[in-house]
Amino acid sequence: MQRVILTWTDPSAPSPSAVDWAEREARLHGVPVRVVQGSPPDPGRAKMIVCGVPHGARTAGAETGSRLPAAVRAADRPLVLVPDGTAPPRPSGQVVLGTDARHPADDVIAFAFDSARRRDALLHVVHTWSLPSCAAEWPFGVPERERAAWEDHEVQLLADVLRPWRERYPHVPVYEDVTLLTPARALAHHAERASLVVVGADPGTGWGEVVRTLLREAACPVAVVPARRTP
Repeated sequence: MQRVILTWTDPSAPSPSAVDWAEREARLHGVPVRVVQGSPPDPGRAKMIVCGVPHGARTAGAETGSRLPAAVRAADRPLVLVPDGTAPPRPSGQVVLGTDARHPADDVIAFAFDSARRRDALLHVVHTWSLPSCAAEWPFGVPERERAAWEDHEVQLLADVLRPWRERYPHVPVYEDVTLLTPARALAHHAERASLVVVGADPGTGWGEVVRTLLREAACPVAVVPARRTP
């Protein structure tokens, strides 16, 4: 049975941007696109589900999620949220992946690598970290040598996670980015130059701060992929 790109639109607030994005994605995958209006879609045959969402600082991510049908929010498929008014992707637009190198999710990483491959795009992988609790014990701040050692450890963690994926996708250029920021702030910043941002979400849970921030601030589509963590 052939898979499809499933697009859901609310008849009271149609989203041509979501339909346009889904049609381009369907061509990249070589599968048909199916547009469903109003009634909750059946995600059984879907490779992914694409939905249009409001965009702007006044939009709350939690409220946006509550407007989507429960069948969409609970579907065990990648859910791509396309902000209203999204322009066609720029040729130089990169795919940005937010990942936790300590608890990587293979399905999320695979989706990001495949998306970059199909677009001939740079994959910008963002891993964020924070200073360990013992840093608060330094009375005059953290010595540069200690901070550099901690950061080198984080860089090595990310490199180890991505090594097998680089071997599997040798033609995908990858930029490994380890940054001392919160995930929400780091991804919102890099979304400015992205054609797609990919994040993971634990199945059956609500959207976290990362997704809510991206829905408020990012002008590009956000792919929320069910995260099955590597033990």
